[in-house]
Amino acid sequence: MFRASLCAFFLLVQVGPGFAQDYVSKIRQEFLNTHSTSVLVASHRAVHNHVPENSIPAIKEGIRLGIDILEIDVKVSKDGIPMLMHDGVIDRTTNGKGDLEEQLFEDLRKLRLVDKGELTDEKIPTLEEVLTLAKGHIMIDLDLKTDRMEEVIDVIRKTGTSDIVFFFDSDYEVLQLVDQVDERFMIMPRAYNQAMADSAIHLFDPEVVHIDPKFYTPSVTKLIKKNNARVWINALGKSDEKIRAGKIEEVIDELTIHGANIIQTDEPEVLLKALKAKGLHW
Repeated sequence: MFRASLCAFFLLVQVGPGFAQDYVSKIRQEFLNTHSTSVLVASHRAVHNHVPENSIPAIKEGIRLGIDILEIDVKVSKDGIPMLMHDGVIDRTTNGKGDLEEQLFEDLRKLRLVDKGELTDEKIPTLEEVLTLAKGHIMIDLDLKTDRMEEVIDVIRKTGTSDIVFFFDSDYEVLQLVDQVDERFMIMPRAYNQAMADSAIHLFDPEVVHIDPKFYTPSVTKLIKKNNARVWINALGKSDEKIRAGKIEEVIDELTIHGANIIQTDEPEVLLKALKAKGLHW
């Protein structure tokens, strides 16, 4: 498996920009094709099974494995530099403390990431570093942990990555800020019931809608697909636990039964392999 994955990485990253661009174009084509039978894999906080979450190695691992989408979290430093960070404070994932948005970039770059309690040599990456690395290789789900849209959008424009990035937030007001800047930006609103899904569709005309298993029904997926959007569902938590227990077939059946066609997981390699074996991924 490692040899095959390594070969895939060489093909994607080292053969040349033309091949890589063709590959990400295929992902984007599938992402925008709501009539496709393929199920896309989104990896939560990049691919962090053996490296720190939201880190440069986690981005590289996603590219190496040929994952479709990497979910990453972005906040903005006090002096305006977008950086990757999930939590409200940096205590869990670095050797620092406090809110990233209240600290200067220079000070934040002196810190090191922590992985499963162990200090690493990795720094907190900037959004620019990550998008530069991802460009031409993989799509990015940008989970907004900030309302400072100007700085974030500036980086997307600077790196020329608006074709691979889509914005996610549960707060529709934040997504409306994105929409007001440029309606061409791709957006994924979250819905907690069918009425919210309907509202999200009419507000944003989104490319994808994030739903929850508690209201995962044929009617909600029909509503979303009728409006030319993909249906995103999480395997995080109990479903990922089942995957680790070897019940991958059960998880795929449960999560695709009503037509969801993007699955976010902390076990992307296993899920992608199983989807390919079932003919649900190219």
